[in-house]
Amino acid sequence: MSSSFAVATSAISTGDRLVEVNDLTVRFVSKDTTIHAVNGVSFTLAAGEVLGILGESGSGKTVTLRALMRLLPEGRTQIGGTVRVAGHDVLGLSPGALSRVRGSTIAMIFQEPMTALDPVYTVGYQIAETVVRHENVSWAEARRRTLDLFEKVQIPSAQRRLDAYPHELSGGLRQRAMIALALSCRPSVLLADEPTTALDATVQIQILLLLRSLQKELGMGVVFVTHDVGVAGEIADKLAIMYAGRFIETGPVTPIMRAPRHPYTEGLLASTVHGAMRGQRLKAIQGSPPNLEILPAACSFAPRCPRVADICLAGVPPEVPTGPDRMARCVRITQN
Repeated sequence: MSSSFAVATSAISTGDRLVEVNDLTVRFVSKDTTIHAVNGVSFTLAAGEVLGILGESGSGKTVTLRALMRLLPEGRTQIGGTVRVAGHDVLGLSPGALSRVRGSTIAMIFQEPMTALDPVYTVGYQIAETVVRHENVSWAEARRRTLDLFEKVQIPSAQRRLDAYPHELSGGLRQRAMIALALSCRPSVLLADEPTTALDATVQIQILLLLRSLQKELGMGVVFVTHDVGVAGEIADKLAIMYAGRFIETGPVTPIMRAPRHPYTEGLLASTVHGAMRGQRLKAIQGSPPNLEILPAACSFAPRCPRVADICLAGVPPEVPTGPDRMARCVRITQN
């Protein structure tokens, strides 16, 4: 990698608070209905830290990430709360200021690079264009930086791949190109939206190891969204378990994996397939997630919870401390 890239990113100090989200809410409003997609999410992220957001499809993970960059359709989206990224009030930025922050301060790796990359331009051109736009360098310098990035993300025959179109690359190479695009302007914060979901197991492991290596080397803060428990355990420093638009358990990854406190977290871990389960029946979570058009006034997980009691229906559970830097939204914890 070129020295210019390394010097610029070294300004990030491990432990600096990069992201502060407080009471984030997202509503999708139409003439007929309102979808309560995110319902009071709060968290902080430090430089050099990886937060994994884990939950079923439809729990609000991707919407939360897109809200951090204001990538949701403005005409029918209502966003509340506060979002600060590297000192910027994201929800209060003008369109021009927001455009400058995206890419240079906060960047995103999308779930499916084939739809995120423009099919009519080469991948090298698309990355170089981003560098020119944000850093006001020549096209020759931007192309050199792009080649450095391709080598950084371990794309073989990097020089030749600069002139390849997205459809000419395999799924794994497209994802590496997407990572290079996200890193092209040296962001402080990287958002990764299930970047390994569409890949086979071998390539998935390679991408995870690459992301973790780059994150440690560059000192970035990373928010990694997934519905795969194994992936979350591999890459995250701390976990946020999401259900019905809320964080229902948070804390360091190892304590949560070893001793989950919320029944939903227990269900997720129990329904994960691993080698020691050969010949055993999978313990799936019964039922389905709630309809977010009608947000429950009680615990959202109560209809599916094996330990539900009358107290669970009295209202939305508050955050209950369960250990150092840990919490769970479950009223039954205080009764155990």
